[in-house]
Amino acid sequence: MTLSNHRLAGRVQYFGESVIRDMTRWAIRHQAVNLAQGMPDYDPPEEIKEAACKAIRDGFNQYAVTWGTPDLRQAISEKIKRFNGIASHPDRNITVCCGATECMMASLLAIINPGDEVIVFQPFYENYGPDGLISGAKPVWVHLKGPDWSLDLDELRDAFSDRTKAIIINTPNNPTGKVFTRDELSVIAELCIKHDSIAIADEIYEHIIYVNEPHVSIATLPGMEERTITIGGLSKTFSMTGWRLGYCIAPEDLTNGIRKVHDFLTVGAAHPLQVAGAAAMRLPDSYFANLRHEYQRRRDVFLPYLTESGFRFTSPDGAYYVLAEFDRRGFEDDVAFSRWLVEHGGVATVPASSFYSPKTLGSHMIRFMFAKQEATLHEAGERLRRVPELLKTRQRTIS
Repeated sequence: MTLSNHRLAGRVQYFGESVIRDMTRWAIRHQAVNLAQGMPDYDPPEEIKEAACKAIRDGFNQYAVTWGTPDLRQAISEKIKRFNGIASHPDRNITVCCGATECMMASLLAIINPGDEVIVFQPFYENYGPDGLISGAKPVWVHLKGPDWSLDLDELRDAFSDRTKAIIINTPNNPTGKVFTRDELSVIAELCIKHDSIAIADEIYEHIIYVNEPHVSIATLPGMEERTITIGGLSKTFSMTGWRLGYCIAPEDLTNGIRKVHDFLTVGAAHPLQVAGAAAMRLPDSYFANLRHEYQRRRDVFLPYLTESGFRFTSPDGAYYVLAEFDRRGFEDDVAFSRWLVEHGGVATVPASSFYSPKTLGSHMIRFMFAKQEATLHEAGERLRRVPELLKTRQRTIS
């Protein structure tokens, strides 16, 4: 029996389940190489895994301080000063959440009143859409234009108004791999100051960057320290997506609001993992430099396979994703192609329509993820090499 929609709140009737997580289920069902969901097939450093085991054995198994263990908040404060140039006080400015995903939701719920406008660049990480609906925000879209994902500054200026409560900036960007330049961030900062808006900077991929310029945190630009929420996390930097450790750095008044929301959303992140997370944040600089090198090598291993397989794309400057155009002949849209690719090509990707509003803007693209062991990337690449011939066979069959 189908129950009527009146039993559900309106806020959940306008979005579906995560397409990314759904494609992982398809990958499992068809034994495909999963290049959809952004999770590596390798573990965190051994010393960090051992630190988590030791924390459990040492008795850190009950609730921690709701907004994060003092040692982890101290370690975060030290690291963001060292790498980002952001000054913070562990007790006044830092909140540890259950992943960067909760950080974004808690931040929006803390600052948004229903109807407030929030500027979002698209293509956007798929959670941002539902996050806006749940918090009551009215999204205002600004387009990153392919193939190089450039930002039209005039369009950006037109998007701002006195109704703009916040702007979400994801750099390096998921799903495009774009790294916002200092000049672009400076224009965003000027507009935030002019319109008294808050910048929410999702910097989860800050250490996975391939350009020769350093990562720039907008919070460090003039006038932005008091109006920026910087979101970071351990999932991508330390290959521990299942640990769900993220953090928000914000001015004290915004931190107080974020902590209230966080407290009643999840109470707190796992205590023993926070203990180990503090050790991760204190790894030497060489770890972070090597991380960048390792991901650049994986990118350079995988992208030639896409070229050989007939996909069209721009090489990402950061993160570990690439949006690629495919030949739509014979396919209704990107969802149909993605499912065909899982079933017949043995590779799972994400339909790019899940990163756009309206979805039709992304119906000619799919997203690949290359945070995998090189052997996995070679296996996926060899499967993709067979795709052009599989498509020819399919065309002959349906002709």
